[in-house]
Amino acid sequence: MVNWKEFWTKNTVVGLGLGQILSLLITSTGFSSSELAKKGINAPTSQSFLNYVLLALVYGSMMLYRRQALKAKWYYYVLLGLVDVEANFLVVKAYQYTSITSVMLLDCWTIPCVLFLTWFFLKTKYRIKKFFGVVICIAGLVVVVFSDVHSADRSSGSSPIKGDLLVLAGATLYGVSNVTEEYFVKSADRVELMSFLGIFGAIISAIQISIIERSELSSIHWTAGAAFPFVGFSVAMFSFYSGVPIFLKISGSTMLNLSLLTSDMWAVLIRIFAYHEKVDWMYFVAFAAVVVGLVVYSGGDKMDQNTAEVADEEIEHSKQFDEEAGLGHLGPKDGSGSSKSRFGYPGRKDGLGSSKPGYAQKQDVASSSAVGKDGTEESANKEIRMK
Repeated sequence: MVNWKEFWTKNTVVGLGLGQILSLLITSTGFSSSELAKKGINAPTSQSFLNYVLLALVYGSMMLYRRQALKAKWYYYVLLGLVDVEANFLVVKAYQYTSITSVMLLDCWTIPCVLFLTWFFLKTKYRIKKFFGVVICIAGLVVVVFSDVHSADRSSGSSPIKGDLLVLAGATLYGVSNVTEEYFVKSADRVELMSFLGIFGAIISAIQISIIERSELSSIHWTAGAAFPFVGFSVAMFSFYSGVPIFLKISGSTMLNLSLLTSDMWAVLIRIFAYHEKVDWMYFVAFAAVVVGLVVYSGGDKMDQNTAEVADEEIEHSKQFDEEAGLGHLGPKDGSGSSKSRFGYPGRKDGLGSSKPGYAQKQDVASSSAVGKDGTEESANKEIRMK
């Protein structure tokens, strides 16, 4: 029987709720990028630049106010900023070539990337069932690519295959970024992470904009219709980035990307009911495969957690047993070994002052001596009789 009180813990409820908020934020960034692409605005790095500036201003001010020493090397944050900027660049760029639904579904490639990276670098253990769930999710991704190749409706993008490859490359970098952020959140500090990610992300974005997007920005006719999705993207991304470290602290990077799978559902529903667009039937097959893979992956997580806790307790008991057994071998060096009193070291005491068998033997000898002294007269009389 499932104990629902144990299942619906505070962290579970908070994780599920926050995960869906983050999922909706990702969906909103997707539609903002799609709207900009329809208007002919092709400036993916510029879209993320304002997000990094907001992170640097807000969290940098908090870090300066606290005046605490850094808990991680600054150049690690430079590498993280580079990976994150390029991940955003590739995924946003993909909206120029493929549909928003394809981007949302193919972004699931981050999950197997996170699984591998957490297993290899963070030493996270996964059961075989988890990998079956990942395989099913990947099968759904294959269906998406197949749909883009063979669909007769080419309104989904000018070059769907190129867009799909860009999404897969960006999703791989997202996996690297998520796992790195999880490590820093749990070993360093959330405010420090966000502030330096914003600072170095803004610097790297500015350099990249000046190289490859300067002419694009100058050619944009800035109207309310162009500025609104641009600013909306940045605000949604800032909110998403602010919530991710909190979620990583609670549930980890793998569960983060699993929660973001529902963004595909929101994207399809909005595309059908708000935009009245026709969705190829293979998208539903792909989404069903992703949902099944998610269920297979997430099933039995409570059992895994309990097993891990039992394993940790057994390790602790084993360590205590080894330490107690090791005290006996340290006896002749520090005088604290209880086993040595049984092997020719009587009269020693351990560090806690407990008596050893040898000390008890001394007490017996002393008692015998006392009895002998009390019985001196009786012993002398026996010797006279013998004579």
